[in-house]
Amino acid sequence: MATADHEVAENGNVEPPRSSLIFLGTGCSSALPNAMCLIQPSDPPCHVCSQSLSIPPEQNPNYRCNTSLLIDYCGGDGDHKYILIDVGKTFREQVLRWFTYHKIPQVDSVILTHEHADAVLGLDDIRTVQPYSSTNDIDPTPIYLSQYAMESIALKFPYLVKKKLKPGQEIRRVAQLDWKIVENDCKKPFVASGLQFSPLPVMHGEDYVCLGFLFGERCRVAYISDISRFLPPTEYYISKDGGGQLDLLILDTLYKKGSHNTHFCFPQTLDAVKRLCPKRALLIGMTHEFDHHKDNEFLMEWSRREGIPVQLARDGLRIPIEL
Repeated sequence: MATADHEVAENGNVEPPRSSLIFLGTGCSSALPNAMCLIQPSDPPCHVCSQSLSIPPEQNPNYRCNTSLLIDYCGGDGDHKYILIDVGKTFREQVLRWFTYHKIPQVDSVILTHEHADAVLGLDDIRTVQPYSSTNDIDPTPIYLSQYAMESIALKFPYLVKKKLKPGQEIRRVAQLDWKIVENDCKKPFVASGLQFSPLPVMHGEDYVCLGFLFGERCRVAYISDISRFLPPTEYYISKDGGGQLDLLILDTLYKKGSHNTHFCFPQTLDAVKRLCPKRALLIGMTHEFDHHKDNEFLMEWSRREGIPVQLARDGLRIPIEL
C-alpha cells in the first residue's frame, strides 16, 4: 500500500516522492471575487465575480486569493520541506482550503517578495502552521526578505520581531520567526530549507524594487509576482539567450488590456514571455477581467502560434516537478 509520501503510477507501481509547486493564490491584491461586484452589482452583473455565489470555490478557478506559492521540496533523503513564498491577507483561507486538501502539515521556511499588504498581512497566522506552544518555546521559522521589507515589517508587526521582554511583561503566543536578510542581487543566492534561491530584483512601479526568485537545479523555475519592468541584469539572467532557458516561468499579469504603473498587464506579460522564451509559462495576479476558461482557450491558440505553452494558473493547482 502506498504511503502518504508516495504516489501510485498508472501501472500500479509506487513512484518515489517528488517535489511539487502548489499555487495557494493566483489573484490580485483585492482577491476574487471583487467585493464591489457583489455589494454594488453592475447591469449585467460581473460574470467572473457573480460565479462565486453559485459555484463552490474549489470548483471555480475564477475564485482567486492573493498570490502565493508553496514549494513542496523533496530532497535527496526523501524528506519533504515546505517553503512558502508570500503570506498575504488571504493566508488563513489558503491554509483552510489548500493545506488541508493537499495534506500540507507545516511551513518550514518563508520567503517574501516585498512588504505590501497582499504579501505580508498574513504573517500573524504563521503560528497556525507552527508547533503549538503557549510560551513560544519552539524553533522559529526562517523568513527571508530584503532589508527594506524588514524595516517596514518591524513597524507593521513589532511583536513579531524578536525583542527581550521588559520586566513584568507577559508572554503572548505569537508566530516565532527568524528574520534573515537577502540582497537584491541575482548573483547572491541563499538557501531555504535545503533549496537554493537567487533573488530576481524587478521594478514594481518606478519607485520600488520587488523581488522575484529563481530556484531549482534540474528544472529552473522563476517566480515573479509583482513587476512593472524588468531590470536588464535580471532579464538577462533568466532569458534563453542569456543565463539559460527556464523550464517554468510564473509571471504577473493584472489586467487584460492596456498598461498599469505597478504591474504587467496581459500585453506586457506576453511580450516578456516571448523575450524570455521559457519552456512553459503560468500567469498569476489576475483581476476579474480574466475568465479562466475563456482566456485559457485564447492562450492555447497563442501558445500554438508562438511555440511557448502559456496558461493562466488557478488556486489549488499542484504541479509535480524535479527540483
